[in-house]
Amino acid sequence: MLHLSAHEALSGVSGSVSLASWIFMLVPQLIENYQLGSAEGVSLAFLTVWFIGDLANFVGAIWAGLVPTVIALAAYFIIADAVLITQCLYYNHVNAGEQSAGGFAQGETAREDQPLLGRRPSDIGLPGSRRGSSVSMKRRSSTLGEPTLSTIPEDGGYTRPWVKNTLAVLAVCAVGVAGWAIAWRAHLWKPTPEDGDSRNTNRKPGAEFLGYLSAVLYLGARIPQILKNFRERSCEGLSLLFFILSLVGNLTYGGGILFHSVSRQSLLINTPWLIGSLGTMCEDILIFVQFHVYKSKELAESDAAIE
Repeated sequence: MLHLSAHEALSGVSGSVSLASWIFMLVPQLIENYQLGSAEGVSLAFLTVWFIGDLANFVGAIWAGLVPTVIALAAYFIIADAVLITQCLYYNHVNAGEQSAGGFAQGETAREDQPLLGRRPSDIGLPGSRRGSSVSMKRRSSTLGEPTLSTIPEDGGYTRPWVKNTLAVLAVCAVGVAGWAIAWRAHLWKPTPEDGDSRNTNRKPGAEFLGYLSAVLYLGARIPQILKNFRERSCEGLSLLFFILSLVGNLTYGGGILFHSVSRQSLLINTPWLIGSLGTMCEDILIFVQFHVYKSKELAESDAAIE
C-alpha cells in the first residue's frame, strides 16, 4: 500500500465528507415538505437557478471528459433537483386548488357574516402547513374552542431540533469518512499529485466556461430564498438541516482543496471554486441568522398573545 501523508489523507476525507453532505442535502427539505404537505416556504427561483447550475456542471463534466464518478454524481444532483422541484410544484398546485375551492384553512368553517375576500393572506393557512403566524393560529383556535398552541410542545413531542440536526450531521460525516476509508483500502482512491492540475494540457474552453457558470449560479441561487425570507419575515417551511449540510459540504470542499495543496499554481486554478464555496457559506450563514431572528420574533409574539 502506498504511503499516505497527513495532508493527503485530510484532503481525501474532506472531499468524501463533502460528497456525502451534498448527496444527502436535499433529503431534509423533501421530508419537511412532505410532513407539512406544503412547499410554500421554498423559493422556486432558488431551486430553478440551482438546477441550471447543476445542469451546467453536468454538461461541463461530460465535455471535459472527467472521471465517471464525477459525471455520475453530477447526474444524481440533477435527478435530486428535479425530484424536489416536482414535489414543490405538486404541493403548490394542490394547495392553490384547495384555497381557490374553499378559501379556508383545514378545520375552519365559513360564517355567514364573514366575507370571503376580506381575509388577509397572512391569515390563510395551508393544510398541514406551519407557516401561518402563531398569533393568528392562537386566535383561530381559541375562537373554535380548540387547544391553543401554548398547550402543544414546541418540538411536537420529538427530540429537540438541534439534537436531531447534530446527530444527522455526525452521521453524514461518518458516512463520508467510512466511504473514503473503504475506497482507500480497496485501492479505489489514490492521492492526486500536487502538479496534477498543471499537467492537463488538453483544456477545453467550453467545458471550463460551463464550470465557471455553474459556480456563479450556485453563488446566486440563494439570493431569491434570502429575499423571500426577508419579505415574509419567516423561515417556516424550510429545513434548517438542508442549509447546515450545505455549509458542511462547502466547508469540507474548500478544506479538501487547501489540504491537497496551497501552492500558488493550485490556488490560482481553484480560486473560482474557493470563492464560490466561501460566498455560498456566507449566504448560508445569513439564512441561519434569519432562522434565529424570525424564530425569536415568532416566540415573542406567541408569548405576547398568551399574556
